[in-house]
Amino acid sequence: MFIAVVTALAVLGQAAPTTRLVSYDEAVRCAGLTQAASELEGGESRYGRTLYDAALYWSLAAMQAATAAGRDPTLAENDQTRARVDSVKRLSAGEGEARAVLQRCRQKTPRLG
Repeated sequence: MFIAVVTALAVLGQAAPTTRLVSYDEAVRCAGLTQAASELEGGESRYGRTLYDAALYWSLAAMQAATAAGRDPTLAENDQTRARVDSVKRLSAGEGEARAVLQRCRQKTPRLG
């Protein structure tokens, strides 16, 4: 897990000049959706692995955005947890808008490997 975090942080550092910055709210929303989708899909399939990578990326991006905004890290983690729980409900219910936003988040995720 440590290696995955270090790799993701390195990618975040490399991706910064070529990607646009996202707001804290967008990063939390994408973190919640990708974490929920990864949880629901599992990690056995290729799609599941890409969701896991996206969830890791967005989680780290949300924490970076929280730090930049001076937000309390514990509160930022709580925001992600709430977003994930809400997203599990929305994705499980087959909500089209949640799927569409998930797709946009995935498109904004840099390739991690």
